[in-house]
Amino acid sequence: MGSILTIAAWAAGVIAAIVGLLVVFWKAYFLRKPERKIPKKGIVSPANGKVVKIIDFSGEKANVEKGLLGKVKVMTKDVAQKGKIIVIMMTPFNVHYQRAPLDGEVVGQKHEEGKLLNAVKGAEGCRASFENEKNTITIKSGKMTVKVVQVAGFLARRIESYVKVKQKIHKGQTIGRINLGSQVLLVIPEMKIRVKEGDTVVDGETIIAG
Repeated sequence: MGSILTIAAWAAGVIAAIVGLLVVFWKAYFLRKPERKIPKKGIVSPANGKVVKIIDFSGEKANVEKGLLGKVKVMTKDVAQKGKIIVIMMTPFNVHYQRAPLDGEVVGQKHEEGKLLNAVKGAEGCRASFENEKNTITIKSGKMTVKVVQVAGFLARRIESYVKVKQKIHKGQTIGRINLGSQVLLVIPEMKIRVKEGDTVVDGETIIAG
C-alpha cells in the first residue's frame, strides 16, 4: 500500500512539474512581445504573419473568407470608396500582439461575437458557415482613415483590445492581442502597396503601403 501511495505521489509531482513547465513556456514564447524598429514613413503591418490575400474593395462593405467555412464582413464605406484589404494570417507560432499601423486617433471600435449561419446548399452540397468573432479598430490620421480588424478563429476565441475611442495612438504602439493567433485585416484607401501575397510581415516593422 505504501509503495502505491509513493508511486501516486511521484506521478502527481511529475504532472505538476510538466504543467508548470507548460505555463512557463506559454508565458515565455506564446506571450512574447519583442522590440520592433518602427520606420518613420509608410503604413506598417499591424500583425506578424503571412499576407495570404490582397483584396480590392469598392462600395460599402466586403466579405473576406476565412478557412473552409468562416467569413468576415468588413464595413469599408467609412475608409474609402475604393481601397485594399490586406489579409494577414497568423499561426500559433507568430507574435500574438497587434500594433498600430500609423499615428492617429481611435475614432471607432466595435466587437462582434461569432455566430453560426444557416446552412447553404450549393454545387458541393449542403454546408454550414459561420461569421468569425472580430474586433474592428478604426483609426483616423489626418484626412485618412484605416481599419485594423482582429479576427478570431477556431482555436483563438479571445480577442483583447488595449485602446479606446478618442485615444491618441502612435505608429507601432501595441493595440491588442489575439490568443493563439488567427487573422488580422488591414483596410486602407487606394494607394501603393509594398507587399505581395505570400510575403511574411513583421508587426510594426514591415511597410505595407505608402
